Amino acid sequence: MEKKIMLKFVVASYLVFWAMVMGICGSASMVFHCPPLVMRILSNVCAWAPTIVLLVGFRYFVPGKSIREFYRNAFAGKVTFPSILTAALLTLGATLVTVALLSAVQGRPFASYWNLGSYPFWASFLFSVTTGPTGEESGWRGYVRPYLNSRHGFFAASVIQGLIWAFWHTILWFVDSDFMGLQMIHYVLSNVIVMTGLCFIMNFFMEKHDNLLYGIVIHFCFNFLYCFLEVDIFFYIILSAVYLAVIAGICLARRRRS
Repeated sequence: MEKKIMLKFVVASYLVFWAMVMGICGSASMVFHCPPLVMRILSNVCAWAPTIVLLVGFRYFVPGKSIREFYRNAFAGKVTFPSILTAALLTLGATLVTVALLSAVQGRPFASYWNLGSYPFWASFLFSVTTGPTGEESGWRGYVRPYLNSRHGFFAASVIQGLIWAFWHTILWFVDSDFMGLQMIHYVLSNVIVMTGLCFIMNFFMEKHDNLLYGIVIHFCFNFLYCFLEVDIFFYIILSAVYLAVIAGICLARRRRS
C-alpha cells in the first residue's frame, strides 16, 4: 500500500510539473511573449510542483500526520556548521573543479566561463533559493527519500532517488536547452549522473544529520553557480566524470564511517 501511494506521488509530481511548464511557461512565452524576468519567475513557480502535490494531497500521502508535524520531523535532525559547510563546499567544488579542468583542456582562462548574468547578484541568489532548493526538497528529500531509505540500502536508494529526480526534469531537457543530436544524448546522460551524484551527497549527510536543510543547501549550491556559467557540452561531459568520482568517494567515506 505504501509503495502504491509513493508511486502515485511521483507520477502526480511528474504530471503536474510537466503540465505547469507547458501550460504556464509555454503560454507565457509563445502566446503572451513575456520578458525574461517574468519567465524566470514563472519557472520558479513550476519548480514547486512536488511540494504543491504533497501539500494538496497531504492527508492521502501522509495519513495520520499534520503538515506541521511533517516539517517538524523533516527539520528535527541536528545541524552542525562543519558538516553543512563540508556539504556546501563539496557541491560547489565539484562545479569549480569541472570548470578548471575544462579551462585546462580548452586552453581558455578560467574567468572566461563566467558571466554575472542578466540580473543583480542578489536577484540571482533569491531566484536560486526560491526554485528547486525550497520548491522541490519537501517532496523529493522530505517525503520520497525516507521511504526509499527504509526499503533499500544506501547505494540503491540513492540511485533510485537520482533516477526519479533526473527524469522529472525530462521536459526541461527539450525546452530549456539548445543541444541537439549526439550532444543532447551527452546532456541527458550528464543530468542523470549528476543528479544521482547529488542524491549520494544528500543521502550521505542526511543519513547522519537527518535534517532537510542539508538537501536545501546542497541543491542551492549546485544551482547557484549555474546563474553565472557560460559553457558548452564538454562541461557536462567533464562534470559527469567528476560526479562519478564523487559517488565513488562518498561510498568509500561511508564504508569507513560504518
